Amino acid sequence: MTEGVLIHKKTDTGKIAGEMEEVTLIPKGKIDIKLEADVITPDSFAGKSAGEIGMLSVWQGPKTYPLSDFFEVTGNAGSSAAGTMIRIKGDAMRIKRIGEGMSAGKIEIEGSAGMHVGTGMKGGEILVHGDADSWAGMEMLGGLLHIKGNAGDHVGCAYRGKWHGMKGGRIVIEGSARHNLGGGMDGGEILVDGNVEGFCGIRQNGGLIVVKGGALRTVGVEMAGGTIVIGGKIQRFSPGFEFVSMENKVTSGEVELIGEFKKFTGDYAISKRAKGALYVSAAANPEL
Repeated sequence: MTEGVLIHKKTDTGKIAGEMEEVTLIPKGKIDIKLEADVITPDSFAGKSAGEIGMLSVWQGPKTYPLSDFFEVTGNAGSSAAGTMIRIKGDAMRIKRIGEGMSAGKIEIEGSAGMHVGTGMKGGEILVHGDADSWAGMEMLGGLLHIKGNAGDHVGCAYRGKWHGMKGGRIVIEGSARHNLGGGMDGGEILVDGNVEGFCGIRQNGGLIVVKGGALRTVGVEMAGGTIVIGGKIQRFSPGFEFVSMENKVTSGEVELIGEFKKFTGDYAISKRAKGALYVSAAANPEL
């Protein structure tokens, strides 16, 4: 049982739901080489008929093919991205970049999602009923990415060679996530109901990360700003943090966390002016 954290979430899903035209994508068969399908967004579909949507190009290896080679497309899109709902009826784990850069509307995946789902999204909502592969919500700017299963590595991260990751929006993971969650994060919120592994919040500069479960090691290493809350056990605590106080409530934006926490600041191993705040469950971490 997770100790020490109660998350009160406020979402804008009611604003998005409204009257929307729905486009349904049904996979035609097993996909061998993964697809690069950044065209699967309300922005790209807006104003198009099912036939026109089916002619949009996706990459598979070195070649492009029409979307209709891989999906049965039914329904017409709305006149705008905000008026367009995309429903993928089946597993999409071998389809990359769904929802990349989307500004409005909604995507619902009735299965799992491939790498880079929601990369750079600016608004709207993506709901994944299964798991999400690595790099979900990479460099996200706004909107809601809701993953009902588990997520892979690098959720909300900066891309390799870059320093700034997620800047806005909200990522909700009902399961667990792996390594480098929120790496380089500058803003927004990541809420994880389960556990995380190594390097959660590495190089974090702003925003909020809440993990209701435990963490493996190196939480907040190299962070300079922002807030991390861990509701379970941290297996290996980073040495660059200093204890500040005991707290019984943490409030950040629309998220309120209730419980007994030990507050630390850091990472002073990197900078003596670091302003990162790390809250850990007192009950789960009595030795700290």
